[in-house]
Amino acid sequence: MRLQSLAKVIRSKNAGPCLLTLDLMLADAAAFNYVAHRLGTLRRLVAERYCRSENEVLVLPFAPALAVKITLPRDVIAGDIGDRDIYGAQQHAPLLDIEL
Repeated sequence: MRLQSLAKVIRSKNAGPCLLTLDLMLADAAAFNYVAHRLGTLRRLVAERYCRSENEVLVLPFAPALAVKITLPRDVIAGDIGDRDIYGAQQHAPLLDIEL
């Protein structure tokens, strides 16, 4: 099942100047449980999509909000030369077609 069909919201933003956070807000408890039982697979797929080692990808489920937060290092420090997205707000697209 694709993440974009499981989530109400998929977004990205900075978590400080050196980290990017990706938020998955799931549609309901069933979708949250489906994703929560596949966190290892999700971590591996995110690492592949963002060209990171699995050790650099943190995946945290948060059941009260039916959400999963993924944090990884930014390629370029926010605002530095070569940064094309100072807010990290346009970095979530590689998540959309992940199959879990």
